Amino acid sequence: MEFFSFNPSLNFLEVAIMIEVEGLTKYYGNYHALKGITFSVNKGEILGFLGPNGAGKTTTMRILTCFFPPTNGKARVAGFDVFEEPLEVKKRIGYLPENVPLYKDMTVEDYLAFAAGIKGVGSKNIKATVDKVMHECVLTDVSYKFIGELSKGYRQRVGLAQALVNDPEVLILDEPTIGLDPKQIIEIRKLIKNLAGRRTVILSTHILPEVSMTCQRVVIINDGRVVAVDTPQNLTSTIHGANRFSVKIDGPPQYVIKELEAIQGVEKVIKKDASASGIGEYIVESIKGRDIRKEIAPCIVNKGWALLELKPHEMSLEDIFVKLVTKE
Repeated sequence: MEFFSFNPSLNFLEVAIMIEVEGLTKYYGNYHALKGITFSVNKGEILGFLGPNGAGKTTTMRILTCFFPPTNGKARVAGFDVFEEPLEVKKRIGYLPENVPLYKDMTVEDYLAFAAGIKGVGSKNIKATVDKVMHECVLTDVSYKFIGELSKGYRQRVGLAQALVNDPEVLILDEPTIGLDPKQIIEIRKLIKNLAGRRTVILSTHILPEVSMTCQRVVIINDGRVVAVDTPQNLTSTIHGANRFSVKIDGPPQYVIKELEAIQGVEKVIKKDASASGIGEYIVESIKGRDIRKEIAPCIVNKGWALLELKPHEMSLEDIFVKLVTKE
């Protein structure tokens, strides 16, 4: 992966890569949290950042937000080095940590005005800026309430609003929809998607379908190392390396599995739970490049069983995640 060198005379609009991480390493004492991770995020892109607990996601985010420096390696945001130019980086980012630090004895509006002032928003622009982010995050109706009186979902929105209040070029979100109800999740997800193109976003979440619906690319890390960088669609087609088909058959499972396994080119047959009607669903995996659908149909019909469904089976992002971060 290539990384550009920062040129102070380079106009911001000409920067194609907004975030670049190169060989990033971090030790906590003897614990090796990051082991040379490398990835980049294009300007205007929404990147999903995934990994199991302890993989190094939060450590990476804290380095990018200048919370602490790396042990080795480089990280740059909008061309500025997070170690050498942290103030320039902080001017350009909005950060929503997993546990949002809020002043519960302040009203929503006062807190956001306070955050805007700290982040350098001009005093003449604070009121308009706060009104704008409260509208974007659907907080206008609770602007007068004390933060301590709000539900967890509304407090999460306040945290997102403070991340947006300085109109940052880069937004780093750690579990932004945690604690929200389904309606609120849809609203926040829509807001994040609308940021694409106008802001560069790194989204860390454990809700994997959210990544598929929101993010253009995915970085998966495990044990302090990057194990995959690609679009969810490309990961699906690349990782499983075989053709997989979903088959629904009305027939005795023990015999159905035996017949499916006997088909030339079949590598694996996985029995899923039977439906309430007793119809069995099977995942049939064949060798790569082999389309076995034309063999499955006559096999089932000749046995007198009913073939109710036969379709390609795509790996979900959850399947990919588990495959990459476990040795099973």
